[in-house]
Amino acid sequence: MCGNHKILVIDDDRNICDLLQLYLAQDGHSLVFAHDGSQGLDAFKRESPDLVILDIMLPVINGWEVCRMIRQQSNVPIIMLTARDTSEEKISGLDMGADDYVIKPFDPREVAARVRARLRKKDSGGDAAGRDVLVAGDLSLDKKKYEVVCRGRPVTLTPKEIQLLHYLMLNKNMVLTREQILEKVWGYDYVGETRTVDMHVKKIREKLQPGAGWEIRTVHGVGYKFEVK
Repeated sequence: MCGNHKILVIDDDRNICDLLQLYLAQDGHSLVFAHDGSQGLDAFKRESPDLVILDIMLPVINGWEVCRMIRQQSNVPIIMLTARDTSEEKISGLDMGADDYVIKPFDPREVAARVRARLRKKDSGGDAAGRDVLVAGDLSLDKKKYEVVCRGRPVTLTPKEIQLLHYLMLNKNMVLTREQILEKVWGYDYVGETRTVDMHVKKIREKLQPGAGWEIRTVHGVGYKFEVK
């Protein structure tokens, strides 16, 4: 059991906060609460939590924007909460940089299990232990800061585009199937289709253009390869 972590819960429903306090404290975690988006961002900067549980429908600043702003400065695991069970909303949340997605009303035991899983991955360093900054030719990516520089200029990518590019760069010169990419970048229970990968690769290519000594190659019928010459 991975206890002794600080968890920030940003939700304006006090009953949900009390429920999460009851179940997550049993795993040894300490919880910090904020009840609107602005308070949540302040608490994030002040407390430096190990994981964030974030409601989408928040006063002052909504959860989408809070997620985006956290992702500009941190790779902390984010689990989003929503009362709307739609594939489109889940896809939007994951593309914004969330790591997981829980539908209200939820079983608090499931949330506790998802928290444990995300913290285990974080503590083990995930797939990129010690490899937050990657460089290939004139391209550099800092996953902790969510910054990409190409040909000496910063390039604005979405959090999910950065996560995808990082995974490709981390496995340079290896052919990765679309299914592998979906599993590692979007998660095991992602509800989208493999064409989601194609759309994100297309956007990355449009923003970066082929650089000196590297290229994102399409391997027809299989997937993609970040090729470094």
